[in-house]
Amino acid sequence: MSSRVKLARRAALVGLAMSVVSPAFAHHSFSAMYDAAKPVRLSGKLVKVEWTNPHSYFHLEVKSASGQTSVWACEGAGPGALNRRGFSKGDIKVGDTLIVDGYLAKTGAKIIDARRITLPGGRVVAGGTPGDGGPGDAGPAAAAPRPR
Repeated sequence: MSSRVKLARRAALVGLAMSVVSPAFAHHSFSAMYDAAKPVRLSGKLVKVEWTNPHSYFHLEVKSASGQTSVWACEGAGPGALNRRGFSKGDIKVGDTLIVDGYLAKTGAKIIDARRITLPGGRVVAGGTPGDGGPGDAGPAAAAPRPR
């Protein structure tokens, strides 16, 4: 077997391995990224929506108590899971005010795991990824999130 054929086979195997491993890194467990001991409630203006797999992201412009604004990323389940719960991309638009209850990232970055999303009309939807090992959809009553 020529070295050229061996090289082509190795390249194909590496490509196959990367295509299998890459999605595994993108989809993570709750405990790998978030801290269940740090609940938070964000209220802010929707500035961007990423309706993507394996996780959707809602970016909120949040004003702190001191008046400083910052953009937070709120990670939710994938679009299919959200649609099955009756929540579709058409339910929100940039400029809407959302309230999101979730848990802070372990890294301290401005990202939360969005467990509950209160839409502009007051409807509440579960935003978490089923089976990710995170806290149940207990909401703010169970953990008393602190406003940001």
